[in-house]
Amino acid sequence: MNDAKESGRCPWCGTDPLYVAYHDDEWGRPQRDARRLFELLILESFQAGLSWITILRKRDTFRAAFHGFDPAEIATWGEAEVSRLLLDPGIVRHRGKIEGTIRGARAFLRIEGDQGFSPFLWSFVGGQPIQNRLRGMSDAVAQTPESQAMSKALKREGFNFVGPTITYAFMQAAGMVNDHLVTCPQHRVCADLA
Repeated sequence: MNDAKESGRCPWCGTDPLYVAYHDDEWGRPQRDARRLFELLILESFQAGLSWITILRKRDTFRAAFHGFDPAEIATWGEAEVSRLLLDPGIVRHRGKIEGTIRGARAFLRIEGDQGFSPFLWSFVGGQPIQNRLRGMSDAVAQTPESQAMSKALKREGFNFVGPTITYAFMQAAGMVNDHLVTCPQHRVCADLA
């Protein structure tokens, strides 16, 4: 069933099969794997100023271009790789975001070696997903004190394009907050996974 109203599904994903599958199978499910979190954070940073469906449609190409979002490899990149990526029509070709990904990979390695990237990120929600009870899209917010704190901490570590709205979208996608509408079947699934 693709009709969000009939299914109770969150309406933001519409009826696009790719978006519906993302909503039903990924968005809001607690993610604790450090490398997956890195990938998601980088993709969210590329989304800044664009729609998420644009990034979702390019995700496989991003994964190929960024070598599976391997931070150890990306951290070694320089101008040659930036130039290569700027010529790749399958990704968002934005020099600042590409260079930011390289800086982010270096920051990831420092954080991972110090305290673990996943525990670092999850610390902003006390290690457990926040269970919101949104009744409609008008209840949704664009940022929270937690996303503001995460944004500041990530920027201090060397990440960029991680303002508090981007970090909140990341927190939603990574299941750090459960922002499925209470009418959506995925709200209960994500709550149970917490």
